[in-house]
Amino acid sequence: MRRMTLAAGRVVSILAWVLAIAMLLSNVAAAQQVRIAFIPKNLGNPFFDAVYAGVQRAAGELGFSTVEIGPPTADPASQIPFIQQQVAQNVDAIILSANDAHAVVPALQAAMRRGVKVVTVDADAAPEGRQAYIQPVDFTKIGEEQVKLLAELLGGRGEIAILSATTTAPNQNFWIEGMKVELAKPEYSGMKLVKIAYGDDEPQKSFRETEALLAGYPNLRGIIAPTTVGIAAGAQALETNRAADRVQLTGLGLPNQMRQYVKNGTVTAFQLWDPSQMGYAAVYLVKAMVDGFEPKPGLSFAAGDLGERAFGENNVVIAGPLTTFTAENIDQFDF
Repeated sequence: MRRMTLAAGRVVSILAWVLAIAMLLSNVAAAQQVRIAFIPKNLGNPFFDAVYAGVQRAAGELGFSTVEIGPPTADPASQIPFIQQQVAQNVDAIILSANDAHAVVPALQAAMRRGVKVVTVDADAAPEGRQAYIQPVDFTKIGEEQVKLLAELLGGRGEIAILSATTTAPNQNFWIEGMKVELAKPEYSGMKLVKIAYGDDEPQKSFRETEALLAGYPNLRGIIAPTTVGIAAGAQALETNRAADRVQLTGLGLPNQMRQYVKNGTVTAFQLWDPSQMGYAAVYLVKAMVDGFEPKPGLSFAAGDLGERAFGENNVVIAGPLTTFTAENIDQFDF
């Protein structure tokens, strides 16, 4: 009996020792878990909800914890108290889309002095206020990619027009120049640019400009609208005028805005960047930095299922190529 009691005592002692070790390991793991704060321009914005979905997906793969916190409105200085709050709570990293490139710099610099990793996405802060910036796509290739997509839709032949925003919009003009360069290549000899129209990023004016294109160019076969306002208004004009059977419309649009037109056949395909890729890549960059990696132009890091991503000038990283939305995939996106 005495021997059984001693044996039982030893078992209890061993179990207690195992439980103590397990608790210790659990506490160590919890202490080592990387904590990331995502601070968007403002809360309640579907675009940044999509960015945060990418943050959460990568964090789930890596065992990190995340929180989304930010201002209700996108005012220049509105993010500063949230940055300071998260630094006080000892987060390991901040992923931020800046409302103002300069207003947030002092708070972000203070964060970095405390050892917090700082990565910006979508809208950059001044380079001295962050360690790297995740840009959604290579903007120099948007004009080229838009022409390629329309050429696929048209079989490389037909008169085309461009429906832009304002005449002075720098990004629009840059992309249009890229379209002209691409159209000058021999493989697009069957396509002719007949008009560049400007809807001023106003729905009604963009609608009227699309109707004017349809009336003024009876042989028109395609329109590129590299503006989310323009492509939605253009789709509405094609639908209203029953012109979708003869004119292919593409451009840059939001899936939620364009879903009805894709589902009813008014628009076959359009493009935009996938916001979730920025959040996803940013978390994998945080992992690399926590592990001791220092971002520098020319170097690269492993960004999960996005593959290797390289740093350009000022530590800018391209998250991914443009995403093409069609009836087959549009329901996979919610922004």
